[in-house]
Amino acid sequence: MPLILTFARSFDLTIKFLAGLALTSLTLAVLLGVISRAANDPVVWTDEASRILMIWVAAFGWVLATRGHAHIRIRFFHDLLPPLAWGITEIFINAAIVLFGLLLIVYGIALVQRNIDVEATSLPLSMAWLYLPLLVGGAAALTQALADCVTVVARLRAKQHPRGEPAA
Repeated sequence: MPLILTFARSFDLTIKFLAGLALTSLTLAVLLGVISRAANDPVVWTDEASRILMIWVAAFGWVLATRGHAHIRIRFFHDLLPPLAWGITEIFINAAIVLFGLLLIVYGIALVQRNIDVEATSLPLSMAWLYLPLLVGGAAALTQALADCVTVVARLRAKQHPRGEPAA
């Protein structure tokens, strides 16, 4: 198995594990908050922890959906195009995703830097943890879109349908 595929598989498994860990932690934090409020002795940090964990769960879900090509995409008109036009359109779509990923990374870095020394209200955490998922999601989107561009170009060069379907 090529090294890049081994790395991709390890990356996917790591993200799935972290997503599960974040989701479990989120569930426990919310449950603790509900139970402590019902007992009239609220644990103050559960709301803030839940907010941060929810952002991380969403970011991990975004990465997993990006890696699995599971995002909603309306392809009706795109799929009506002949293979060459389909491939060129796909490259432009992925180029836009690369640009979006780059913007998320650039502005995400700025947000992390601005908030690195700001401490959360009820947790001993930097508020930068709230913005760090922008970097994770942006890097995943950018990397996957670049890989998809390379795949489409390789298929076009090999005179295959850019979607990987048999040529008509």
